[in-house]
Amino acid sequence: MKKKTNMGKHIPVLLNETITGLNIKPDGIYLDLTLGRGGHSGEILKRLTTGHLYCVDQDQEAINESEKYLKTISDKFTLIHRNFCYLKEILAEQNLDYVDGILMDLGVSSPQFDEGDRGFSYREDAPLDMRMDQSQKLSAYEIVNSYSLDELFRILRDYGEEKYAYSIAKNIVKTRSQSPIKTTFELVEVIKKSKPAKELAKIGHPGKQTFQALRIAVNDELNVLTVALKEALKALRPNGGRLAVITFHSLEDRIVKNIFKDASVVEGNRYDIPTSSDVKEYQLVNRKPIVASDLELNENHRAASAKLRIIERK
Repeated sequence: MKKKTNMGKHIPVLLNETITGLNIKPDGIYLDLTLGRGGHSGEILKRLTTGHLYCVDQDQEAINESEKYLKTISDKFTLIHRNFCYLKEILAEQNLDYVDGILMDLGVSSPQFDEGDRGFSYREDAPLDMRMDQSQKLSAYEIVNSYSLDELFRILRDYGEEKYAYSIAKNIVKTRSQSPIKTTFELVEVIKKSKPAKELAKIGHPGKQTFQALRIAVNDELNVLTVALKEALKALRPNGGRLAVITFHSLEDRIVKNIFKDASVVEGNRYDIPTSSDVKEYQLVNRKPIVASDLELNENHRAASAKLRIIERK
C-alpha cells in the first residue's frame, strides 16, 4: 500500500541558511526550481508582500501536495509542472526577463524516498522505477534489464563512484539472462552477491551507490543540472539577484562549484594580470560550501551530505 505523504514530517535541509542566503525582498520575484513538498517555498512565500514565487517540479505528486500547504500561507505563487532544464522556456512563458532569486535543492525529496512504490529506496521492496517525472518512459527497469555490460559499468562507475561497478554490472547481466530483475530487493541481492564479505560488513547499505547511479541515469540529472545552472545564472537580476544550490553528493557539488567558479573568478598569473575588462558579472556569496549544523544533523540525518553554495549577480 502506498504511504501517505505527511507535510509535518518533511524537514527542509539547510532551511535557515538558504533563506538567509537568498536575501529575500518582499516585492521580489523568486523561483524554486525544486518544489518538493514546499518546505523552502513556504518560507520564501512568508516573506513576500507584493512579490511572487514560481514553483517548479517535474513530479506532479509533489505539486499536488505542496499546493495545499502553500495556499495556507499566501496566493502569491504559480505552480509549474516541468523539468528545470526547461528554465529558459519557463521564463518566456511567464514573461520574466529576470528574477531576484532562484533556489535549487537537488536530489530526491524525502517523500519520494519514503514512498516505497517509487523505487528510489533500497530499503523498500518495490518495482524498479526511480522516475522523478512519472510521465517519462525510461525507468530503472529498462536500464537494468536492457543496457549492455559496458553501459551498466559506466553508469555505476561514473554516477555512483562504485568500487565494484564491473562486478555488479556483470552479475546484473548474468541474472537477467535467466529472468528479468523487476524489484529493488532483487537488485539489492545481485549487488550483495557482487561484493566481498569485508565490504558487506562495513557500515552503510551496500546498494547506496548503485541506486544513486541508476537514479542519476534515469533522470539524466547531471546533464540537466549543467543546463539549468547556466540558464539560472543568466536569469538573475543584475545588482543583487542570487542563486542558491543545495547538493547531496560530490558529482553534483563539483558541477555547481566549477560553474560558479567560471562565472565569478578571473584566473590571472604572473604574466597575465586580470584587467578591469576581465571583471566577472557574478560573485560568490560563500567561498566554502555551507553545511548543516550539529543541531540540524541531530534532527535530520539526511542533511549530513548537504552542501549549500550561493552566487550573486553584480
